[in-house]
Amino acid sequence: MTRDDDAGATPGILRYTAFSDDPEGGNPAGVVLDASGLDDTAQLAVAAELGYSETAFLTAPPEGLGEAGRAFTVRYFSPLAEVPFCGHATVAASVALAERIGAGDLLFATQAGPVPVTVREQDGALHATLTSVEPQVTRVADEDVAEALAALDWPASDLDPGLPPRIAYAGARHLVLAAATRDRLARLDYDFERLAALMRRLDLTTLQLVWRESESVFHVRDPFPVGGVVEDPATGAAAAAFGAYARTLGVVTAPVTLTLHQGHDLGRPGVLTVGLRDGDPRSHVGGTATAIPA
Repeated sequence: MTRDDDAGATPGILRYTAFSDDPEGGNPAGVVLDASGLDDTAQLAVAAELGYSETAFLTAPPEGLGEAGRAFTVRYFSPLAEVPFCGHATVAASVALAERIGAGDLLFATQAGPVPVTVREQDGALHATLTSVEPQVTRVADEDVAEALAALDWPASDLDPGLPPRIAYAGARHLVLAAATRDRLARLDYDFERLAALMRRLDLTTLQLVWRESESVFHVRDPFPVGGVVEDPATGAAAAAFGAYARTLGVVTAPVTLTLHQGHDLGRPGVLTVGLRDGDPRSHVGGTATAIPA
């Protein structure tokens, strides 16, 4: 593995931000393009040292997976634990790879299943679009919704009745809660330990908090206490899950592209697109990524 230009950097770590072309926007991720020398403990230690919501660690793919040199096994670690799938770190890793081996198609073996990614140059920047695994959307018990609202300190009257709570999955599980107003979404100050306990019990990666601006434009926020992070600035896995939610509940009709604005309330604005296609239940999550200067 190579060393970053920063003399104090951990060997092999690249730093990218996903879903923004501005290093000060989007969601930072660590990327290790060759993690073959790192065991689980070392990968977790690297992620914890870096402190980003996730770091992606790439190794050789399973035999027979994808085109040689363009297929990889990837694992994702938050500062506290491994997660089965991470969208923003996938986008970051894909753009980092494309800068080195060229744009085109990539294939990642994740714990959730194979995730294809296409990287194209668009308006002078590299744009990556991942295809999620098969999604699922399930009901959530009323008492679990009540506990989530209590941890958030949200009264039930602040929810949008047109977007009912659900647990959505497209590689990782997320509880979708819709705010009735943009102001409600903007005021996020929650009980970290209480929400983390609920999320561990329900096997949730984040809460996907949303506010609908228009038919296909949403603003979203993602508390991530189970990862040791108060809030994820731009969340590709949750965006994929939300695409499945929107389709399943008839919020939108495919074909359609959703635009999700995230990170503005944190001062790290980013934009995620979620493509929903006829005859394909999967979500196609796209965005840019750019290197963070050392």
